[in-house]
Amino acid sequence: MEPWGELLVGLAIVVGIAGVIVPILPGVLLVWAAVVTWGVVEGGAPGWGLAGVATVIAAASQVVKYVVPGRRLRSVGVPDRTLLIGGLTGVVGFFVVPVIGLLIGFVLGVYTSEWVRLRDAAAARAATGHAVRAAGVSILLELAAALLLAGGWLTALLLTA
Repeated sequence: MEPWGELLVGLAIVVGIAGVIVPILPGVLLVWAAVVTWGVVEGGAPGWGLAGVATVIAAASQVVKYVVPGRRLRSVGVPDRTLLIGGLTGVVGFFVVPVIGLLIGFVLGVYTSEWVRLRDAAAARAATGHAVRAAGVSILLELAAALLLAGGWLTALLLTA
């Protein structure tokens, strides 16, 4: 691959990692697409091997980022409906107050949903805390996968140089 192509792949990876931290862009999906594109263009065992491993890591991360926090939330009694309402109000909040509105909308949606369900402000606050921590764990899991993909690409790049 030409140096400018590798630079574009690296830039896409950096943007994807930023997209994991600030959920505006599809983070891991963008990193995966950049790594697989490099692998296909580079070809050979390193390129195709990296593309295959990256696909497995990206797919696994998409499953794990929902299963691990979801299991924890169910164990403390926060229903899926609450997370759905929080997610929807987060999307609305993102458009009302760009970037930080996503977090504000999520927290308000989860708190309101739990307050309506439980009619107890302290229990609603506790459930909101659990939901925010679960969202943080999900982001950390996705970030770990994106960094693993980036590290794999960088290693393959150095080995093929």
